[in-house]
Amino acid sequence: MRIVLSGVIALLLSLCSPGMALADGAGVFSANCAACHAGGGNLVNPERTLSQADLKSYLANYNSGHEAAIVTQVTNGNGPMPAFKDVLSASEINDVAAYVESMSTNGWG
Repeated sequence: MRIVLSGVIALLLSLCSPGMALADGAGVFSANCAACHAGGGNLVNPERTLSQADLKSYLANYNSGHEAAIVTQVTNGNGPMPAFKDVLSASEINDVAAYVESMSTNGWG
């Protein structure tokens, strides 16, 4: 019984790895966000990109970090950005937020 339980736990942990979230987030981004935010840009408002510098400037009021702010933005929308709470699951929103934060940190390159 312990061997089976250990195997199940190991499988669950591997499915919840950060790498898996980033891969899933890349797919969600490609399918839902890239039309306006390809390469971390912003076709609607070019001055509000997804670059690390820009995220720092307009997400500075979020004490819980950029990723939490991205989750809020994607979930609820704001201005010209639509809300995705009825389109994406909470897990997909969290994955795309992790992906955006990771890509912005690495310069979208």
